[in-house]
Amino acid sequence: MSSTATDVVRLLTVKRRTLAVAESLTGGLVGAEITSVPGASKVFRGSVTAYATELKHELLGVDATLLAARGAVDPQVAAQMAAGARKVLGADWGIATTGVAGPDPQDGQAVGTVFVAVDGPLRADSGSAGGGKVKGLRLNGDREEIRRESVRSVLALLLEELAGEQTGNERAQDTERNGGF
Repeated sequence: MSSTATDVVRLLTVKRRTLAVAESLTGGLVGAEITSVPGASKVFRGSVTAYATELKHELLGVDATLLAARGAVDPQVAAQMAAGARKVLGADWGIATTGVAGPDPQDGQAVGTVFVAVDGPLRADSGSAGGGKVKGLRLNGDREEIRRESVRSVLALLLEELAGEQTGNERAQDTERNGGF
């Protein structure tokens, strides 16, 4: 269990928000990392491991034309996977991973090309999505290192979005509940 996963679960719990995960190259590692945190059952709705390209469309609603034109390793695919997980699993937040862990390139993309995405609720102050972010990564290492770094990166992106959504009053309450100053 990572400290990032612990922080994600803690913030989701404080905010009374839920999380859904869509995974491809990570094959369930993101969901496993979240559920390794005690209390995750309060916030974790579930995950969809859509390893095969057609399942990204069939289970998560990723646009079939987009998949046909660009393949599964694409920033828009990642964004639609996160939004699809959020919708299908009925969560406040959705996160997704898609990319190439190796050993061979895929869809014209080099090994180590990864996209992670976060999709969140509308923000009252701006009317825009609280999440709706995609981050492109160019990772080095072997298959396992690429997958692990993909997990770390998507959780860090979610944590960044959750922390940005948190108001000063919520931060004070969270700090007080956790014995801080």
